[in-house]
Amino acid sequence: MRELEDIPTGIAQRFRGFLPVVVDVETAGFDAQRHALLEIAAVVIRMRPDGLLEPATTLACHVLPFVGSEIDPRALAFNGIDPDHPFRDAVSELDALHRVLTPVRRAVKSNGCNRAILVGHNAHFDLGFVKAAVERTGYKRNPFHSFSVF
Repeated sequence: MRELEDIPTGIAQRFRGFLPVVVDVETAGFDAQRHALLEIAAVVIRMRPDGLLEPATTLACHVLPFVGSEIDPRALAFNGIDPDHPFRDAVSELDALHRVLTPVRRAVKSNGCNRAILVGHNAHFDLGFVKAAVERTGYKRNPFHSFSVF
């Protein structure tokens, strides 16, 4: 059993100024520069008073393929996404970034952290697509660390 004084006082201290955010993307291929980002989801992690971690806010968007993007039919066969489905309610990359990254940025600030750190399976792949979308759209103040992931 952990003693109360052994428990970090906040998530910023626990992760050295980084706020863990679990991210998953679905794409139309493997190349973040050429292939479309089709879906993005993020779950902000919070720390309970007893020091245990739990999900906080969940954010998600279906994303319209950017103009000129390539869509590999093999990727769509794998992930089952129909980018042209009328009920997808997809939004532009910029709108999706605003909907997902703005609340992440607020959570970073409210938790006394310096940056968010992307957590995920094959996290560098996901980070690459987020960074490419940020660059393509000119989105300002990406909250994620530029190369570190969990």
